[in-house]
Amino acid sequence: MSTRTDPQEIPLHGGDVTEGVVRVGDTVRRPMRASSPSVHALLRHLEAAGFDGAPRVLGVDELGREILTFVEGRVPTHPLPDYAAADETLAELARLLRRLHDAAASFVPPAGAVWEVGSAPDDAPELVGHCDVTPQNVVFREAAEPVPYALIDFDLARPTTRLFDVLITLRHWAPIDDPIDRDPLLRTADVGPRLRLFCDAYGLARRDRLRLPGLARVRFDRSYGLMRKKAQTLGGGWARMWSNGAGERIRRAADWLDANEDALRAHLV
Repeated sequence: MSTRTDPQEIPLHGGDVTEGVVRVGDTVRRPMRASSPSVHALLRHLEAAGFDGAPRVLGVDELGREILTFVEGRVPTHPLPDYAAADETLAELARLLRRLHDAAASFVPPAGAVWEVGSAPDDAPELVGHCDVTPQNVVFREAAEPVPYALIDFDLARPTTRLFDVLITLRHWAPIDDPIDRDPLLRTADVGPRLRLFCDAYGLARRDRLRLPGLARVRFDRSYGLMRKKAQTLGGGWARMWSNGAGERIRRAADWLDANEDALRAHLV
C-alpha cells in the first residue's frame, strides 16, 4: 500500500491518542481502527436522524484512511479562551449533548459491533454516547461570542448511559478536578453551580443528578486502572499521558471530590 503524503495534507493536532490525522480540503483523513466501522454506522445514523452536530462519513481513501467532513469553527486548546469557560457555553454544551443523546437513542449497533474499551457504568447501556467530550473535541461556531455547535472525534464512542456521558463531560467542563490541575480560567470556578447549570440545561432529573458524585467516584477508580493498562499495553499517546501524570491527576480529583461532595450535592437537589 502506498505511503505517499499528499502535498495538500495539513496535519491536525490536539488529540491525546490518535495520530496521523490530517485535513485535505474540506475533509479530514484519519487512521482506521477496529472500531471505525461501528463509529461510521453511528455517524450515519446521526445524520439520518437530523443531528447536525457531528462529522459526516464520506468513505475510505486510497491509503485506507477514513474520510470525514471537516467541521468548520474554533476548537479551544489549553489555556482555554474566555468563551470556553463562560456559563452560556456550559449551557449550550449541555443542550448539544442532549440532542446527541436523543438522536443516538434509536441507533441499533450493527451485529458484531466493536467499540473502544473505556470506563463504564454499572447500569445497562441506554445508547452509544460520545464518551470523550473534552474541550479539544468541541467545535465552536465563529461569532463575536462563539458557542459550541458540534462534536468531533468519536473514537471513544461506546455503549453507555446518558448519565455516564454527562459525567464524563462534566469531568472536563465543570470541572470535577483538583484546582491545581484545572485550566487557569477555571482554577477558582465554583463547581457546584456549574454542575447545576449543566444539569438544568440538559434536563437531567433530580434523582439522576444526585447520583453524579457517586458515579464520578466509580469512574475515577476505573479510569485509573484502565489508563494504566492502556499505557502499558498500547503505548503511544496513552503512555505519554500516563508519564505526564494522568494517574496522579485522577487520584487528586478523587480526593478533591471526597472533600467537596457535600457542597456539590447542595447544588444538585
